[in-house]
Amino acid sequence: MSYFDAASSAPPHPVARQALLASLDEGWADPARLYREGRRAGMLLDAAREAAAEAVGCRPDELVFTSSGTRAVHTAVSGALSGRRRVGRHLVLSAVEHSSVLHAAAALEAAGGSFTEVPVDRTGAVDASGFGRALRADTALACLQSANHEVGTEQPVAAVAELCAAAGVPLLVDAAQSLGWGPVPGGWSLLTASAHKWGGPAGVGLLAVRKGVRFAPQGPADERESGRAPGFENIPAVVAAAASLRAVRAEAEAEAARLRALVDRIRAEVPRLVPDVEVVGDPERRLPHLVTFSCLYVDGETLLHELDRADFSVSSGSSCTSSTLTPSHVLKAMGVLTEGNVRVSLPTGTAAAEVDRFLEVLPGVVAEVRLRLGAPAAPAPSPAPSASLVVDSLGRRCPVPVIELAKVIGEVPVGATVTVLADDEAARLDIPAWCEMREQEYVGEEPADRGSAYVVRRLT
Repeated sequence: MSYFDAASSAPPHPVARQALLASLDEGWADPARLYREGRRAGMLLDAAREAAAEAVGCRPDELVFTSSGTRAVHTAVSGALSGRRRVGRHLVLSAVEHSSVLHAAAALEAAGGSFTEVPVDRTGAVDASGFGRALRADTALACLQSANHEVGTEQPVAAVAELCAAAGVPLLVDAAQSLGWGPVPGGWSLLTASAHKWGGPAGVGLLAVRKGVRFAPQGPADERESGRAPGFENIPAVVAAAASLRAVRAEAEAEAARLRALVDRIRAEVPRLVPDVEVVGDPERRLPHLVTFSCLYVDGETLLHELDRADFSVSSGSSCTSSTLTPSHVLKAMGVLTEGNVRVSLPTGTAAAEVDRFLEVLPGVVAEVRLRLGAPAAPAPSPAPSASLVVDSLGRRCPVPVIELAKVIGEVPVGATVTVLADDEAARLDIPAWCEMREQEYVGEEPADRGSAYVVRRLT
């Protein structure tokens, strides 16, 4: 089985396993106690904090361990907003942040605050100057991930940090996806990360808060972890997290170069081997191990299931694989195709032969899924042109509305329109994306008795 979903959770690093087992015998006592066992546990915790702080690029007394990366984000947002409540209750974030940040923003809004989402371009990157313009006099906090979890695009953290500093606004960086590959550029005020993203154990998050940042932890007071992460520390897991972070960092430069070459091969070969595919994300400013592509006329859930049957574990941001059946907010913000989305994220040690086998298997799997759905196998023929057409796809989910559009676009003359009636949320995103891929004009959305009417004009 080839595991290609390291962005969700990386396989345990051997160093993490060794450190965890060793510290189970030494780190079980209360590190706050003064007797021998407590002192031993405290020394392990201090050493882990120093190692993690060195990797993050902060002082040990600026870093605490939390119960998860999500908990670190929520603690960072609530603590920073509370610490700067006299400034205001406005939050600035990019439109492609991790859901943990979006949930924190929604909670702020529900409590009477407000937030501004900064849009991204088609690669998934924010414009630094645009981010800066979103900052206001009442902005208490800004949030920007170091690299995107779905498409791998790196964000201009250093440039945004300069603008935030000039405006007197602290910047929180979610470094969950990038910290294992290297330190985040300086200038940030708060930083979060999650150990299982780099091969450490699940259930360990990092929260760094620079000295001088106003921060007021929420909830009942606790004497542990500077009052920012209540509860007894899981010292064996913390030790394993810090040890594995140091280990992956030592390997990062060589492994990043090797995996980037494999990802470059996937980026080049998938569009060549599989027709009607869009590779998304920035081709250069990206994480070395991650590539995402979307296939037209494919049901994402079925595609991932068939790849699993072929012994490949991959993930997706597609609407058809979401438990809520709503399109990925990242792909939606980028304006790219959401149907048939596949994210490949290679773990450390992935062999080139595994990538070669994936490229051998993928074309047949996509073709089979398309065949089941009745997708067009080739560009639609051009019979005698007819008047503008209406396609009724009400009650049918992705990618059927787009498939039906592709089947009939050649039946109308150049300049005429096809109107697709659909009530699936994904159609609002994928029909415009199809138009861009196939060089047709998306006229717009019109009201209908049921659902919406999406109008497309044939250009070619």
